[in-house]
Amino acid sequence: MKETIQNRIARLLTKSSRTLSAAESCTGGQISHLLTTVSGSSAWYVGSVTSYATRIKEQVLGVPTETIRDHGLVSSEVAAAMAEGVRRVMNTTYAVTTTGLSEGSDEWGNPEGTVWIGVAGPNGTVTRKYHCDLGRTGNIRRFANVALYFLAAYIENDIK
Repeated sequence: MKETIQNRIARLLTKSSRTLSAAESCTGGQISHLLTTVSGSSAWYVGSVTSYATRIKEQVLGVPTETIRDHGLVSSEVAAAMAEGVRRVMNTTYAVTTTGLSEGSDEWGNPEGTVWIGVAGPNGTVTRKYHCDLGRTGNIRRFANVALYFLAAYIENDIK
C-alpha cells in the first residue's frame, strides 16, 4: 500500500521530534483535516488558523496591511508572512499556508484556481505558486495536496 502524503509527513516529524502548524485561507481547513486523519498526529501537529478574513491574517497572523495592499491577498509575500506568523504564534518547527482563489478572480489578475503556498521552518521561508482548474471543491482538494507535498519536500531537505 502506498504511503499517503500525510503519513509521510507524520513519519518525518515523528522521527525528528519536530512540530507543525498551518494557516489556511482558500483551503478552509482541508490541510488540517488531512493531517489529523493520521493516528497520533497530536504528537507533532499543534494546530491551525483558518484565516479566511483579511483581518485575521493581519490581527492573528501578523501579516502587514502594507503587504496585502502592495501585493494582494493571493501573493508570495502574503503566503510567506502567513507561514512565518502561524509558526511564531503556534511556536512550531514548521508551518504551511495557503492563500488563493478556489473560484472567481481577483483585482490583481489572478485567475480562478490560483494558490500561493508558503512553508516556513529553520531554513527560512519558501513559497510556490500553483494553478489548477477543477472547480471549487476540486481546487481545494488539489491545493491541500500540493501544499503537503511541498511541505514534505521542505522537511526532507531540512532533516538531511
